Amino acid sequence: MVATKLNELSASEIAAGIADGKFTAEAVMRDCLERIEAREGALSAWASFDPDLAMAEARARDNAPAKGVLHGVPIGVKDVIDTNDLPTEMGSPIYAGHRPGNDAACVSLLRAAGAIILGKTITCEFAGMTPGATRNPLDTNRTPGGSSSGSAAAVADHMVHVALGTQTRGSILRPASYCGIVGYKPSFGLVARGGLKFAAESFDTIGALARTIDDAELSVSVLSGALAMKGAALSSPPSVGVCRDGLERAEDETVQALEDAATRLGLAGARMREFSFPCDVEDFTAATKIINDVERARATAWEWQTQPELISERMRTCIEAGLATPFDEYVSAMRLIGDCRARIYADFDEIDVVLAPCVNGEAPAGLDYTGDPFFQGLWTALHVPTISLPTHRGPNDLPVGIQLVGNKYEDKALLAAARWVFACLRSN
Repeated sequence: MVATKLNELSASEIAAGIADGKFTAEAVMRDCLERIEAREGALSAWASFDPDLAMAEARARDNAPAKGVLHGVPIGVKDVIDTNDLPTEMGSPIYAGHRPGNDAACVSLLRAAGAIILGKTITCEFAGMTPGATRNPLDTNRTPGGSSSGSAAAVADHMVHVALGTQTRGSILRPASYCGIVGYKPSFGLVARGGLKFAAESFDTIGALARTIDDAELSVSVLSGALAMKGAALSSPPSVGVCRDGLERAEDETVQALEDAATRLGLAGARMREFSFPCDVEDFTAATKIINDVERARATAWEWQTQPELISERMRTCIEAGLATPFDEYVSAMRLIGDCRARIYADFDEIDVVLAPCVNGEAPAGLDYTGDPFFQGLWTALHVPTISLPTHRGPNDLPVGIQLVGNKYEDKALLAAARWVFACLRSN
């Protein structure tokens, strides 16, 4: 294990290696910092990090008893989540140099489990659609996705083992797919959001970007207190519903990824069936936009009232749309989404997991557009857990992930199914 650069190992391997005395947290941190020094100039994944502080934290872990299951593991934190020892700037000049007085709840839980906060990863402005400077590590002329841009790039490029992201529509799964890693958005409400700058409070969910399913699950299990869910496996092939709603919006590589996955899972023994999204997808998407606009206007009320000139044009358009939305329209949109949630929960009586498109295709060229959140946003608004798996490639040999969806609070079952699916699709 020590012959490999330690930054290239999984978080689970790091935690086990430190616990067994095979290497130190200081050695792990040194390899991560060396990778950042070599690659950060090309990728711009980090909003802030302090190498001296990170090394001091690593040495402190080595000189103290193990605190928990993440003892000594470096983790990145999306820069819309508060940290006491590093700035939280939220991709906005309004918050340049802003230093919160305390850690967010999720950061506190990571530290209590022994993790080391390596730094803050670049985000789109207020976790929206106006991108930061981050580039895709697989092709620096393409977007890494958003808004968890820096988290995805840093993990994919082996700068850090796991990073926190947030998803309002597609901000974990889309960058995970574009960068070829695992993105896990847990059930809404599973992870406490204290210390998070809200984008749309009805949808915002904290999750993980990682290079393995085990690492994504391990980190979220610490945040949720559900340590018993770690490492579950299926005893038999799952029942899989294949959802093709909206597939006409996708590029050929996404269509091929979905159909190839469905075929191969069926051949491997999964019980396949057709699955329809429980509402009209266009009406549903329109409703989520209404809610997103209204709640973003609420979340940025202070910024809008005090420093509107420092808000990007894209965010201003969203805020203005939210402010102009009649309250009755917002309520109607909330009711439509609520009705759809009730239907989806019942649908899981017949299936274990949904297989759905994750992204429109490969990461788009250029850095000004972070990609379409349509396929991810459908499921985020339903509050169900979702995961992106790096299973396929597109015409430019860039990743095209698939999306698996579980029932709300059935995260353990989703992750178990994801392991089975990934093993099947990775084997060929």
